[in-house]
Amino acid sequence: MWIGEFLLGRTQRIRVERQLSEEVRVKSTVPQGSVLGPLLFLDYVNVIWRIIETTIRPFADDCVIYRKIIINEDMEKLGMWTVENSTKINASKSKAIRFTRARLKDPLNYSLMDALIPEASSCKYLGIILRGDSIWADQVNYAVKKASKALHFTMRILCVKGVIVTPND
Repeated sequence: MWIGEFLLGRTQRIRVERQLSEEVRVKSTVPQGSVLGPLLFLDYVNVIWRIIETTIRPFADDCVIYRKIIINEDMEKLGMWTVENSTKINASKSKAIRFTRARLKDPLNYSLMDALIPEASSCKYLGIILRGDSIWADQVNYAVKKASKALHFTMRILCVKGVIVTPND
């Protein structure tokens, strides 16, 4: 099948200035920048939805797994899927977070392939900072800081060009 020819038997080499490395056989992955890359990735990870009970929201090469109460059995199934599909999930880039206003002291204890997933009080999802206590202060402060930087940059450009900015009365 043509897809096999597209993915298998590829080699790569690296050029640093005028030096070219020896060719090395690529054992896995889809060619970066290919038109088929995103479709092949989605086909590859779509199997995850069928093996675990939690809700998964994929985005590009990331995904969020959530559920009211997640069970470690799902994490074990996800770990087995990674082994079967020769892929890795970086547990240190993962976070376990509990969304509640209640004061709970029991730590979350989730692991993936014997690597503990660190507990966090907040996480960033699609550019929005979500806090476990559902307070938006971190997101508001982040947005204000970002807007302030943009305004400062704009004012600096206008001052260099000699434009005088006055408020409308």
